[in-house]
Amino acid sequence: MSKKKPNFTVNAQLSDYLKAYNRNIKIPIFYDDLLRFSSSVKVMDDSGEDTLWVRAYYDEYDRDDIEYSLKKVYTILLSDGGEETIQYLTIDAIDYCTFGNSKPFRVKVRNILNDNYTYLYVKRADASRVYGLELEHILSPNRINFLVYKSTLIEEHIAGIPGDEFIKRDLDTLSERAKSQIAKEFVKFNERCMMRLLGDMRSYNYVIIPIHDFDNVIYKIRAIDFDQQCFEGNLKVYKPQFFKENRAMVNLVREKLQDSSVEQYKKEERSVMAKRIISSHDRIKDVMECMVEDTISLPEKIKTLKLQLQDFTTDSKFKHCTTMGQVVQVALDFVQRNYENVFDR
Repeated sequence: MSKKKPNFTVNAQLSDYLKAYNRNIKIPIFYDDLLRFSSSVKVMDDSGEDTLWVRAYYDEYDRDDIEYSLKKVYTILLSDGGEETIQYLTIDAIDYCTFGNSKPFRVKVRNILNDNYTYLYVKRADASRVYGLELEHILSPNRINFLVYKSTLIEEHIAGIPGDEFIKRDLDTLSERAKSQIAKEFVKFNERCMMRLLGDMRSYNYVIIPIHDFDNVIYKIRAIDFDQQCFEGNLKVYKPQFFKENRAMVNLVREKLQDSSVEQYKKEERSVMAKRIISSHDRIKDVMECMVEDTISLPEKIKTLKLQLQDFTTDSKFKHCTTMGQVVQVALDFVQRNYENVFDR
């Protein structure tokens, strides 16, 4: 993988798409405003380990304006943008991440009436990340809120147990039945990432979400980082199974699932995604019209990936692609076409 992924500007066509679907809304603060912190301290976890986040502190003449603007952003993202609830909100912390490409700010917003809190993230707007978020919303089982305004991206927090923590702390304590269910979910997650070309799903880029059913606990896996949406040229980057950080999950699949079950779950995920493509036809068509014209990767990476996908799928349409958006379009067409062919037999 590339050590440093470039930032791709959100162009006018993509901005128009975001406006049409209420994603592009004027907000009162920008990413660069939060960079004006005057001091910071390391944020440590419960074990005293460095989290690679720092807590940002602002001069008094900046702090009130920044905190009010962040409360306003919270109401725009998660409510109707009205002023009446702002008086009940407080900003407990603004943390800055020193690790990774996006270097986001994490803002903790608390309701002073009941002490409930949530987080939102402020990042530089990057076209490939925006496409990743939008494809997640349309093609995955999950829905996600985000806003883009000029050079700034606001994302809602995705709750769950970070994958690396779950593997280290919880995986070995699960029942055998739960381990089988986790193995099944990892197969489906792996297939979903590959089909829509979402890369770099190492264990710290997804979360495990336990859902309590009436007689057991079901585990779901959900991506939380969309920085590597169809940028890299190596097909393995889009398969979580090939990252060493996911080795415990891969071993679990080998231990708990037969090959026939693995193929069954892959087929199920491909079918579900095809149904989502069909049911969201207009929206996926609109976003792909932006994507196929956009620059969100480098020529050498496009060339490498389209040839690997052609070999993997035996679909010759990949060789005619000149943009990464076209590669994604052909991949989604391949998924839909194979699903429809099953029912045409």
